Amino acid sequence: MGYVVDRWHLSRPPAGAPECGEHKGKVASAAHGKGKRWQSRYDGPDGKERTALWRTLAEAQNEITKQEGSKLTGSWIDPDRGKTKVETVVFNIWLPATATIERTKREYRGVMKRYLIPEWGSREIRSIRPSEAGAWQNLLTTKYELSGTTPNRTARLVRSVFTLAVLDRMIPISPFAGVKAPTLVEPQIDPPDVEIARRIVGEAHHDRWAVMTELDALTGLRSGEIRGLCVDKLNLLHRTLDVHRQLVYEAGKGQYFDGLKTGAGRRTIPLNQRAVDLLAQYIAKYPPPTAGEFAGLVFTMPGGKPIGESTLDSAFKAMCRKAGVKPYRWHDLRHHYASVLIAGGENPKVVSKRLGHKDVAFTMRIYAHLFAEAEEQTRSVLDAAWAAPGDTQTKPAEFSRSTGRIPESRPRKGALTQVNA
Repeated sequence: MGYVVDRWHLSRPPAGAPECGEHKGKVASAAHGKGKRWQSRYDGPDGKERTALWRTLAEAQNEITKQEGSKLTGSWIDPDRGKTKVETVVFNIWLPATATIERTKREYRGVMKRYLIPEWGSREIRSIRPSEAGAWQNLLTTKYELSGTTPNRTARLVRSVFTLAVLDRMIPISPFAGVKAPTLVEPQIDPPDVEIARRIVGEAHHDRWAVMTELDALTGLRSGEIRGLCVDKLNLLHRTLDVHRQLVYEAGKGQYFDGLKTGAGRRTIPLNQRAVDLLAQYIAKYPPPTAGEFAGLVFTMPGGKPIGESTLDSAFKAMCRKAGVKPYRWHDLRHHYASVLIAGGENPKVVSKRLGHKDVAFTMRIYAHLFAEAEEQTRSVLDAAWAAPGDTQTKPAEFSRSTGRIPESRPRKGALTQVNA
């Protein structure tokens, strides 16, 4: 339980000590008349003692009552930690607590250094106001000229810093609470269809690029995932491919194997027979290296060296030019894979799992228009299935404007009729 201390007077004065001339019956301390007189003291939930100075005894007692009550209700806020600088919170508290791989943490560090620290780095985290939070988000597009999905992604990272500060009892509420995040502008996905994908594959000047392109269209792997594909992750007998790591590049370190960003990225992809045949024939013709850092790597450059992302992109763009199609990105093959699954009737949860997305909502946000097209396909299938014999096309039911009901009509021969019980 907390208590209040009178700083200006000794609680246990020595015998014979002179009485305070200002306060009868008290013995003055060395702090008499200096600063605020009353000090509230209480233990926080972590067992550490907190203190605060007040002008009057009533103010100090009210502070004790407030803090003890907040501990009981679970709403207690550490007054000292709220003084922590934003930069310290970001790099010493938030970043180490982020559940992701080290490479991604380095990316996050760069984002914070570019867009947050120059604005608020030296500020106490408790000092940021909602109006400032909204103004900072506007700077992402005005001052820093970010566009597309980047403003939303950047804002979400910064907002998560303040969310953690709330959970850590540093501030009572995030300044972003009630402030709408930047609109997430997802680019319209227009992947190549099967015919175009085949044309692109046909323009490859080496088996390596042809097989990688077709395999990616059949599996939806990310660039780092297909470049980092090793034979130990293939089970051609059961026709599956395990995605557990990727090939990445880092300045000063070169290319190396690294884990996936999220647990959802770890997945097993079913292979169709075409993909199995492609892999079997390619591995037989171009055996993977058997020793060294990249032993078992399926797709390599001459000498067993790994393929760089820019090298793969360059080869793919050259294939697109020769095929006479628009300059697709390698990632568009991943969108192609998703579009084929959707058109084939796969539900969003399965598509999300195959792509290694963190949640179905993310998948729906990217491919919403493709799912809409799939819905129309469902309608066409139902129309065709329920068409009467001899119909050349089906017509939608016409509603009566006066009654709002489907007009009654004589049943066609062979149609179902209602039977009264």
